[in-house]
Amino acid sequence: MTMPNAKGWRQWLSIVTLCSLLVGCTHAVVREHHTALAPSEARNTWLGSQAHQALAEQSDPDGFALLADGKDAFSARVGLIRQAQRELDIQTYLLGDGQTTRLILAQLIKAAEEGVRVRLLVDDIGAIGQGDRLAALASHPGIYVRVYNPLAMGRGHMLTRILASVVDPAQQHRRMHNKLWVADNSVAIVGGRNLGDEYFDANDSRNFADLDFVTIGDVVPALSDSFDLYWNHGLSQPIERYHAVEEGAWQTLNTELENWLDNNADSEYFTELRRQPRSAPPWQTLHWGEGLAMWDTPGKLSSATPEWRDTLLGDLTAAAPLNQHLVIISAYFVPTEQGVQRLTELADQGVTVEIITNSLESTDAAVVHGAYAPWREELLSHGVALFELRPEQEAGADDDMRVPGASASALHIKALRFDDQLFVGSFNVDPRSIYWNTEVGVLARSESLMQAFNELVALGRDPSLSYRVELTPQGELNWHLERDGEMHVLTAEPGSVWRHFNAWLSHTLKFERWL
Repeated sequence: MTMPNAKGWRQWLSIVTLCSLLVGCTHAVVREHHTALAPSEARNTWLGSQAHQALAEQSDPDGFALLADGKDAFSARVGLIRQAQRELDIQTYLLGDGQTTRLILAQLIKAAEEGVRVRLLVDDIGAIGQGDRLAALASHPGIYVRVYNPLAMGRGHMLTRILASVVDPAQQHRRMHNKLWVADNSVAIVGGRNLGDEYFDANDSRNFADLDFVTIGDVVPALSDSFDLYWNHGLSQPIERYHAVEEGAWQTLNTELENWLDNNADSEYFTELRRQPRSAPPWQTLHWGEGLAMWDTPGKLSSATPEWRDTLLGDLTAAAPLNQHLVIISAYFVPTEQGVQRLTELADQGVTVEIITNSLESTDAAVVHGAYAPWREELLSHGVALFELRPEQEAGADDDMRVPGASASALHIKALRFDDQLFVGSFNVDPRSIYWNTEVGVLARSESLMQAFNELVALGRDPSLSYRVELTPQGELNWHLERDGEMHVLTAEPGSVWRHFNAWLSHTLKFERWL
């Protein structure tokens, strides 16, 4: 008998270790090819007829509304579930377990029972620990659930998933970050929100200030095309291949969800939702203009590291010339040396450059802050304006960037203004969004829409919400803020020792390219 060499032992040990993480083998499941409802059929639905009627009264091909308030964003999604008659397509990076998600899942089952085809596409990282529930959901004959870039092992917990990823860490580092809702191929929501309480102002400790587009018009079938491309790509696999459930398990899941909702019907969040006045349907409050749906190709995750020109950022740069005003609102802002060079060149050419991102205090990823912070002096010295969202909640209740009902807030918006065009989507200004993740969004041109966005930017600059970072003549950083109606200047960056350490470690170990 030939004994394995050292390399062979390591390979054998890796296989044994990974097999020990296996929570279930793959199962023989038919993977059907699906496509969205044809636009001609979509017009026969209630949503389609309403959108068609609204568009018929306009000369512009598309309509847009900004969803900055978390409760409004949640209500809009639940409304689309209830109004859809033929199909619902939902794409998300994360699927949290909370009161908002449970209500949405219950509503999806109800919609499927009424004949609506439901397709739910979740990045596999976002489905960790939720596989059995998602498989039970998919046992309904009208609901299909797929996970993107999946692993068959380590699916029950993030730790075991990380261990299982050692086989191909570079591949597992790449994720589907897209967030998209399409109802009856007639109304779409695209933006920064995943599914989870913190995205809809429903978390007691920390909520995200976020932003979506609701849109109708020509841009919607294009967004549906992007969903179909991801849904039918080889990296998209049925959840049942990794989690076996009994036939009809959806009924048990539905009973559990309904019982939970009945027991929590009087929660503060649901009570507030019921008290809210019914808002007008989105097609009655839209900004009219022209939109362009943009997305990374789904195969980006399985190919070599792309050139930036071949990514969504490359398409965006080509489609949105820049001569006057650039506004970047990005939860995770990692400009890199190349990006800083471009931003300072624009500022030197007379382009107004404004950046709103998280402060060290507010960010949920201090390691990302560590890759951004060292570039502040360079940016400021060329006239780039920097604003960093504070975690305290001092602004008025009507401010869209304020996140009520929590002790702290963090920025999660992904929006870019290029002169008279606005891009809203899932794209952060960082290497991860450029190279490692796939993203989706809409580039829109609309004068009234831009006015609404400018009002949001003005809130982002408000010293009661954000620090304005300034560079003193001596080259030192200051943080300007308003507290209790008085202006203050901080000469040291606010934040705990632990956050400062994480930011320092990220910078020291040069994590920038991976963030």
